[in-house]
Amino acid sequence: MPSGESRMVLITCKATIGMASNIDHSLEKSGKAGRSRWLGRRPRNRGVTMNPVDHPMGGGEGKASGGHPRSRKGMPAKGYKTRKPKNKSSKYIVERRKK
Repeated sequence: MPSGESRMVLITCKATIGMASNIDHSLEKSGKAGRSRWLGRRPRNRGVTMNPVDHPMGGGEGKASGGHPRSRKGMPAKGYKTRKPKNKSSKYIVERRKK
């Protein structure tokens, strides 16, 4: 797989192997803020700049650091493994992705 993970696929299943076309799509620059807005993407604020009411990493006096990285819902982020170890599809994973 593109992530570097090796998986087993049941013989009864159908799978497409390969890569999507236009691999340069991710390298394209939007050029201006308006072009991103046309695609429905709104500006993003960092959690640290918010108030404690709005984000788990918000609040503090002055330029306080955010503490432990969390998503807006309080789930750990940035490197923390969020995959359930008892996931039923885990038995099909031969090799984990490489960092």
